[in-house]
Amino acid sequence: MAANRKLRMGMVGGGIGAFIGDVHRKAAALDGQIELVAGAFDIDPEKSKKVGRELFLDDRRVYGSYDEMIEHEKALPESDRIDFVSICTPNHTHFPIAKGFLEAGFHVMCEKPMTISADQARQLDKIVSEKGLVFGLMHNYTGYPMVKLARDMVRQGDVGKIRKVVVQYPQGWLATALESTGNMQASWRTDPAKSGGSGCGGDIGTHAENLAEYITGLKITHLCAQLNTFVEGRKVDDDVNCLLKFDNGASGVLHASQISVGEENNLAIWVYGEKAGLEWHQEYPNDLWVKPLGQPEQKWRRGNPFVAEKSAAAGRFMRIPPGHPEAFFEAMANIYRNFTDTIIAKTEGKKPDEIVLDFPDVKDGLRGMLFLETLLESAKSDKKWTELKS
Repeated sequence: MAANRKLRMGMVGGGIGAFIGDVHRKAAALDGQIELVAGAFDIDPEKSKKVGRELFLDDRRVYGSYDEMIEHEKALPESDRIDFVSICTPNHTHFPIAKGFLEAGFHVMCEKPMTISADQARQLDKIVSEKGLVFGLMHNYTGYPMVKLARDMVRQGDVGKIRKVVVQYPQGWLATALESTGNMQASWRTDPAKSGGSGCGGDIGTHAENLAEYITGLKITHLCAQLNTFVEGRKVDDDVNCLLKFDNGASGVLHASQISVGEENNLAIWVYGEKAGLEWHQEYPNDLWVKPLGQPEQKWRRGNPFVAEKSAAAGRFMRIPPGHPEAFFEAMANIYRNFTDTIIAKTEGKKPDEIVLDFPDVKDGLRGMLFLETLLESAKSDKKWTELKS
């Protein structure tokens, strides 16, 4: 594969009524580096074919199952087959789909959480390592330029030693039993057989965990967690409260909720160091608040040259001038860009540089599953602290 053509993408999931698959398709296409050429969009072959026709795909490359897709794509000449697959299905299917494509030699981009158990995550980690393949995990919030700026400010010592981290992710969309109304998105997210052991924790708590570790560069070592289920009859948690310990001695608070009435998608983080504090809100993603000790607070805005001067990683993804907001689609596209640039570099026998390798991977997926398993263990324990094991 040379860099003079688009990468060929296949997709599993993302069928009729699926929110995230359509977002993936739009984000992947944003930079003009990726072409969707194949897919198994629904477990119903007829529905899969319908989606394929709507996307103007060759009917011969629209499949009724991911197994059929693997078998057929692998049999194609290397010049025609997909380069990677994007997995946009409910949580419980991520592992078998990812495992199948990896073992067949295809690179993988996967929605989070990566699996529904740490054991499954370890298996994928081993396969990726043995095969030398590229695995991307769509923790898309790490794709925002101002998140990368915050990360680099921490790396460069601007905040000093971190003392406290507060990260939140409240939503209100599951404040009622929406799953009983036939809502597809609510239905599988509240079914433990499909979502995994934790509902709210797996769906959005992992985003909060990943964001905290990404910006700070620290690792969570211990949890003290409380999981709540407020909506009557719901089989998984819809509210998470958690105290954290980090490996440098810092303390933390993480809360995630899907029953916080009035909240939309209020992911936010505060990082407090000895020299300064940082504050970022996903609903206002183009701003980063910097609060130096004993000085006026500053608001750094995406698109300005001084942001790129401070953070090459942020500068790489400032697509348009200041005052023109960039947000969700662009953040996801940024993950795809680094993921595909890494595939191209590896295929050409080149070593990807650090700025290109800046995307969530299989190791982050394993961290997420270790976090969730510890969260569930802590919530059931009488101990104050539960260790997050590696």
